[in-house]
Amino acid sequence: MLTRTALGVFRLNGQFLTVSEEMARPAGLTAAWWQVLGAVLREPQPVAGIARTMGITRQSVQRVADLLVRQGLAEYTPNPAHRRAKLLRPTDEGRAAVHRIQPAHADLATRLKEALGADGFARTADVLERLSEVLAGLEADVTP
Repeated sequence: MLTRTALGVFRLNGQFLTVSEEMARPAGLTAAWWQVLGAVLREPQPVAGIARTMGITRQSVQRVADLLVRQGLAEYTPNPAHRRAKLLRPTDEGRAAVHRIQPAHADLATRLKEALGADGFARTADVLERLSEVLAGLEADVTP
């Protein structure tokens, strides 16, 4: 069951990345840029916080954040809680780029909801969130 679950999640991840790239491209973004900008739309966050939320390495987020800043889509601001760990926040241009993706995002959400049913869609999200929580709790016990 573990192999089946892992392969299903890997395939699903690839499918989401492909669809995300297609949705982000017309807005001048990549899936990774969209992911990082999306993480800071509501409130600025330090790179390490974004990485924790997304479950990827801080270094990966740092590379994308620096690119977003260079492109004028995000900016670093002082962090009152930590002098060295600046906060990343989207610029108006970054917010506008993410906003341009919303119609395609809403369309995909509607089609998935129609295909899965509202309850099925909600259960799918619940199961994936629970799997992530359980796996996070087990990670410390996994040894090479």
